[in-house]
Amino acid sequence: MTLLKFLHNLSLSILSKALFVVFVVFFACSNPTQYDLLIRNGTIYDGSGGTPFRGDLAISGDTVAVIGNLGDAIGIEEVDAEGLAVAPGFINMLSWANISLLEDGRSQGDIRQGVTLEVLGEGSSMGPMNEQMRKERIEGQTDIKYDVPWTTLGEYLRYLEKKGVSTNVASFVGNGTLREYVIGYENRKATAQEIQQMKELVKQAMEEGAVGISSSLLYAPSGSADTQELIELSKVAADYGGMYISHIRNEGSGLLEAINELITICKQANISSEIYHLKASGVDNWGLLDLAIAKIDSARAAGLPVTADIYTYPASSTGLHVQLPKWVRAGGVRATIDRLKEPSLSSQILSDIQFEHSPERILLVGFKNENLRKYIGKRLNEVATEMGKTAAETMIDLIVEDDSRIQVVYFSMSDDNIKKKVALPWVSFCSDAGSFTNEGVFIKQSTHPRAYGSFARVIGKYARDEAVITLEEAIRKLTSLPAENLKLTKRGKLEAGYFADVVVFDPEDVNDLATFEEPHQYATGMIHVWVNGQQVIQHSTHTGATPGRFVKGPGYKK
Repeated sequence: MTLLKFLHNLSLSILSKALFVVFVVFFACSNPTQYDLLIRNGTIYDGSGGTPFRGDLAISGDTVAVIGNLGDAIGIEEVDAEGLAVAPGFINMLSWANISLLEDGRSQGDIRQGVTLEVLGEGSSMGPMNEQMRKERIEGQTDIKYDVPWTTLGEYLRYLEKKGVSTNVASFVGNGTLREYVIGYENRKATAQEIQQMKELVKQAMEEGAVGISSSLLYAPSGSADTQELIELSKVAADYGGMYISHIRNEGSGLLEAINELITICKQANISSEIYHLKASGVDNWGLLDLAIAKIDSARAAGLPVTADIYTYPASSTGLHVQLPKWVRAGGVRATIDRLKEPSLSSQILSDIQFEHSPERILLVGFKNENLRKYIGKRLNEVATEMGKTAAETMIDLIVEDDSRIQVVYFSMSDDNIKKKVALPWVSFCSDAGSFTNEGVFIKQSTHPRAYGSFARVIGKYARDEAVITLEEAIRKLTSLPAENLKLTKRGKLEAGYFADVVVFDPEDVNDLATFEEPHQYATGMIHVWVNGQQVIQHSTHTGATPGRFVKGPGYKK
């Protein structure tokens, strides 16, 4: 090769490399990174409880791609969040949306507050289910009619996902459901063989994706389980990384003893444990809350992973039947009603009734019998006066005539105690209610306003208006705290690689509007909500999208 030709080839090589560099630089400058969605200029609360910061958030597919100052990046869709808060989607630690979602998967009452995950299964769950249980579920339906094509809890959650829901869903397996499956409603100690059968069912549920085992010990058949039975079942859930969570046996005068039982289960089963809707119920018992908090703090200081959740109202809601003596309630609602109909037991039942809550503190909100719905919104003492009977007689007559437990609201708690609980670093939040649309079948009955406002109150009432906690702490307790307690993967924070459950809201406009008199009213202030990267709330309006998924627990096996 001649020197001239060599120099010529060298020049061409240098030129081509230079042109390549220019091309790459030009291409990079003219083709900025593109994302499916860019949320710009928001105040980002990442869920950690740390100081919020101004920035942008990008989503690709179902995942948070990057957070920061994204400059020239572009989004196929872009949202300006100037002056607004951007946070992870909220987690409802105790949702009763398992049936309401079958009727309407949009989950409007909750999603409009920013809830992107409903955790189901307080003591009873939608599986496992045998043929007798399936028959009873169908026969017991009232305003909402639905098929029961599933047998296991995992099958139900997959059915819900396939049917279409706007929120993600997860569930505990209920010990009451396990007892009903294996033993029925007999109020007795389980045999070793029955416990083994229930343990196998726990194993199946955990491998299908349950987040743990739950109990609801005020009610039959859950409450028929003794402490040792609960420990044995919890050991199985613990093997899969699950939680034990409980509506403890007593929330009134026996509160401290009931918490002791949960702590015992936590320790002996080596399982993280949570108290559902922690409360000191009844005026005479309000002072027990400080002792309860001290007991839990002591357990935590000793290394036991004990937590709690609450709803943000001074009134609870459950069946009217819980005012009846325990012996009358043994065996469940069906057996209770049969006893109330038995003339030979009438005088004994009446003499044994001791109202835990005075009749003027009991608000009637739900009847199966349409002829009795004229009493919705009235107190028990008012109905008793109307009927010309005692409150005890009225209660019995109503339960028998309605052929149900009758849903009521109990005004039983202290506002000051709620503030104490909101401030606790180990307390997350729940609704203890369904998630309803404020029209159609749902407004045939009244409900507790917590179905529409429990989470809005955390932000609007307790963080902004009363400064019980900071907004960043409120968001931590609504997001990463419950996600970490449940050991969920890539949920509960705004972080690259996490699922894109994202809310954008105006902290100054978040308010709960639902009242005890008019509960079917949506909260305000939630402007945009994405679930798994798909927009469900846009400019405060539901898009109709149903991108919710079955969120599996840590023991899930494919």
